[in-house]
Amino acid sequence: MDIFLQQIINGLTTGSVYAIVALGYTMVYGVIQLINFAHGEVVMIGAMVAFTVIMAIVGAGAPLPPIVIVLAGVLAAIPVCMTVGFLLERVAYRPLRHAPRLAPLITAIGMSIILQQLALLIWGRDPRAFPQIMENTSFSLGGAAISSVQIAIILMSIALMAVLTWFVYRTKFGIAMRATAENVSVAGLMGIDANRVIAGTFIIAAGLAAVAGVMYGTYYGIAHYTMGFILGLKAFSAAVLGGIGNLAGAMLGGILLGLVEALGTGYISEFTDLCKWPVVGAEGMLMERCAADGHVVLFGSNYQDVFAFLVLIMVLVFRPSGLLGERVSERA
Repeated sequence: MDIFLQQIINGLTTGSVYAIVALGYTMVYGVIQLINFAHGEVVMIGAMVAFTVIMAIVGAGAPLPPIVIVLAGVLAAIPVCMTVGFLLERVAYRPLRHAPRLAPLITAIGMSIILQQLALLIWGRDPRAFPQIMENTSFSLGGAAISSVQIAIILMSIALMAVLTWFVYRTKFGIAMRATAENVSVAGLMGIDANRVIAGTFIIAAGLAAVAGVMYGTYYGIAHYTMGFILGLKAFSAAVLGGIGNLAGAMLGGILLGLVEALGTGYISEFTDLCKWPVVGAEGMLMERCAADGHVVLFGSNYQDVFAFLVLIMVLVFRPSGLLGERVSERA
């Protein structure tokens, strides 16, 4: 039970990050039916910018509380990521808005590679360790441990989800977003500037990505120019799991994916702890024979990636519209 509760806490933490990133995917897709594969790199840029600002403040020896230093990193990352999101929409995607769907998809993949290489030129290829300036106090919860960083990530994610839901359903711009998502042409006839709404959607999604990048870097203590690739794919999987284009679906998908990863990884790790006898398979792969029942299992530690994409495959096979998605007819 202690293992189960601990993995639930870990899953809620990582799932909260996935949910925030997935919201960016689902917002853009809901408005213009585009899968922005460069969104993961926007998350990476947010983490890198925050790291640079935090290190500059710490290096200068400024007498500021740790929470203020982290907040300064977040406030610096948000406008930078928003600018990147706006430029992506304006330069890369807007000219291809009426092109065949394959063109913007390939462009999104290309922009992802370009942003990665730009980050490589600016920050280098070595992983950057986030300075541990905040005291990460651990609390006991029913036999499991939860840290103050985990609590902060979960609470901040809940707050961001609530604010975004209120914004989309209760403000004029949010209503314009939903109208544009329903039908761009009709929204234009009603006086809605579709270009402004679409650009605003990219900007909001990029702002969320900046916060998610800082969360990820603070939680794992590291940032790297390739960190956005796998994170972006997992968040996209979460959006598909919940029903891409659906805000509630993105939140649910992110949390569920984090829980599935944590529980699967935790229990597989417990299972493989019993494995004592290394053997070599037919293809020369290192395996281990489990002393409990003689089974042979693969030796490795990245089980969470396997679970993420197994979930994606299963959802695409059995429910392509996602858990909360609805089957809709193809737009003309």
